[in-house]
Amino acid sequence: MYMKKDMNRICIYPKDIQLITGKSYSQSNRLIKKIKKELNKGDDQFLTIDEFCTYTGIKYDQVSHLIFG
Repeated sequence: MYMKKDMNRICIYPKDIQLITGKSYSQSNRLIKKIKKELNKGDDQFLTIDEFCTYTGIKYDQVSHLIFG
């Protein structure tokens, strides 16, 4: 029997940003690096969906349905 798992996560990835903005994968990756630099995060640290929303001014509700379906 197969059970569907809830896909709740807090990290955002370039592929998610592609869906949200329509930018290419490399542009999305650069945006993540830019936001992380501004937030003084290291390359090994993750960017949260909330941090992305705060930086871009996009509401979480507008983003969540695109990421989680």
